Amino acid sequence: MSAAIDWRPDDPATLADPYPLFARMRDEDPCHWSPRLKSWVLTRYDDVKRVCTDKDRLSSDRLRPYFASLPGTEAQRIANIVRYLSLWMVFKDPPEHTRLRRLAGKVFHARSMQAMRPQVEQIAGWLLDRLDGRDEFDAIAEFAGPLPCLVIMAMLGVPRDALGDVKRMSDDMALFIGSSRIAAEKYDTAEGATREMAAFFRALIDARRREPRDDLLSALVHLRDDDGDRFSDDELVATCIMLLFAGHETTTNHIANGLLALMRFPQQMAALRADPGLAPAAVEELLRYDGPSGAQVRIVAQTHELHGRVLEAGQRVFIMLNAANRDPRAYDEPDRLDLARDGVAHLTFGYGPHICLGFPLARTEGQVAFPLLLDRYREIEPAVEQPQWINSLVFRGMVSLPVRVRRA
Repeated sequence: MSAAIDWRPDDPATLADPYPLFARMRDEDPCHWSPRLKSWVLTRYDDVKRVCTDKDRLSSDRLRPYFASLPGTEAQRIANIVRYLSLWMVFKDPPEHTRLRRLAGKVFHARSMQAMRPQVEQIAGWLLDRLDGRDEFDAIAEFAGPLPCLVIMAMLGVPRDALGDVKRMSDDMALFIGSSRIAAEKYDTAEGATREMAAFFRALIDARRREPRDDLLSALVHLRDDDGDRFSDDELVATCIMLLFAGHETTTNHIANGLLALMRFPQQMAALRADPGLAPAAVEELLRYDGPSGAQVRIVAQTHELHGRVLEAGQRVFIMLNAANRDPRAYDEPDRLDLARDGVAHLTFGYGPHICLGFPLARTEGQVAFPLLLDRYREIEPAVEQPQWINSLVFRGMVSLPVRVRRA
């Protein structure tokens, strides 16, 4: 009989490579109770996909009950986090989720995102030009991080020179959004960043009300649907924060994780370098192989059974997207990177009503970034033996990725 599964999500070895333990969980305990998280953990492809569409038994409204459970003094301490994150559509159920997504989708849609491709190419080229003459750099701090941030800033009409402030505020907010319960001072940092970002967007929103421009922010500010519905002021601010935060944090990890995977599978890197036309399929496989989103969270709305376990109303459920994407029940040889793989769609962006609103933009950015990197450099290799991974269940990414390069 095998030993009981002891999942320590913050163990450095597990953060670096969670996949062997995910394989055990899929096979031995697919509906795993984690005493550390006080939550259920699902790792099989079919289970994760099913949860994404089960709006009756599982709820995405996980922040509101958490905020309601806080003592008054603690809730006041994170008042801006409560005020704005409570309005994010990702933490809503229908009909509130349906309404917010419908409004945002009138502006932030596939056509507007795909139309950004020339700007993605320009920004990516500009970032690489700044690295000319360097044979070593941090691929996250100097490319994978600023690229998607600058792209979403361009869409919203945020000035490029605000990059440093925007990235700092976003990183500080991630201390709340991407972490499990952490030190109080980090919550204070996240609260301060949320307050600062809200003020930043309120000023921009006021400016667009006075003088609209040809940008997504102006379109959001002046949006009215057929019934006259529009975003409230707080919803506008919350949506801008969400689009900026979600629009670059995960894409940074996608590009960095994908680059690391290519360096670890040099034959696949060579294939993509030789044929940039592989990029669309390559991006999907890189998203599957080691995606930027480790997990999504649901709350059990109705008590029910799964794999012989009873999930009780009010309990949390972590659906492990990357574990599902490596399920051999869904993919042949799932631990092998194969840029020509053809099979079922990965679950990296989620599935169903809550599928990531910005996935067309993330795909475009990956399809531009990888061929440009491989065209610019004939050799790219890690400059450290083991990168440091972010301590997060929600995000799957590295703190930094130093690389050595040689120009083509």
